[in-house]
Amino acid sequence: MDIKVGSAPDNWGVWFPDNPKQTPWDRFMDEIVEAEYEWIELGPYGYLPTNINQLRDELDKRNLKVSGTFVMGDLTDPSGWPNVEQQLLGAGENLAALGAPYLVLIDDVYTDLFTNEPLRPDQLNGDQWQRLFDTAHRVATIARDQFGLKVVFHPHAETHVETEEQIERFLDNTDPALLPLCLDTGHHEYRGGDSIRFLADHHDRIDYLHLKSVDGELRDRVNRENIPFGKAVGMDLFCDLAEGTVDFPALAALLKKIDFTGFAIVEQDMFPCPFDKPLPIAKRNRQYLREAGIG
Repeated sequence: MDIKVGSAPDNWGVWFPDNPKQTPWDRFMDEIVEAEYEWIELGPYGYLPTNINQLRDELDKRNLKVSGTFVMGDLTDPSGWPNVEQQLLGAGENLAALGAPYLVLIDDVYTDLFTNEPLRPDQLNGDQWQRLFDTAHRVATIARDQFGLKVVFHPHAETHVETEEQIERFLDNTDPALLPLCLDTGHHEYRGGDSIRFLADHHDRIDYLHLKSVDGELRDRVNRENIPFGKAVGMDLFCDLAEGTVDFPALAALLKKIDFTGFAIVEQDMFPCPFDKPLPIAKRNRQYLREAGIG
């Protein structure tokens, strides 16, 4: 079992390319090294330097390597393709230049994350499901053929692929060789799933992990009171890895059993947060993963 453990900007309160509430990019990069991670995701385009030579220099002087980044957009309607394509081509070029292997693909949210106002229907009809499958295949094919990247599809809260039933529908209708999953343990459990059992059942389709845990009591309150997802994140819905619903020692045992050799990127979202909050948490999570037997 050779798991490559990393982290990402959202552990430092970063959700947007530019926001005054977010940790400055150079502080994030310095602190991720201090927390003893060597792999990172790039986060939203525009947060880290967009000049590829500058970014490469900043990574190299800290001995950091890039596992990938994400593209998030409406996969269910043809009107969403120009935005998805623009993100794909920009991210693909940067990842290829940095030697990163993966692109994480996410359907867009159907509600405003901070107000719960509906943005799109939360359920898809048959034609919309087919467009989602077709668009995901299209993204994965372009990423592979033009940039040498492997796309992993990320089921995500507040999107059309979030519950176990929806994820299994995606798996049943997509090419296993072209579209493996990024299993996010926190999003999976937030939407009522069992991330360890799901990994055991579908490990042949899961190439990439996002590691987070969920405060179970707060999750129940969020569901009961219909608290917006973004507000819930600000209330620490995603808690320290040692404190939530995910049994990481059991996860480690399963990863060893299936001989998982992919990436496991910690993603304890915490937007917004004070600038001095993320580093101690990142250190605790890194040490906890070592003790649990992951990396």
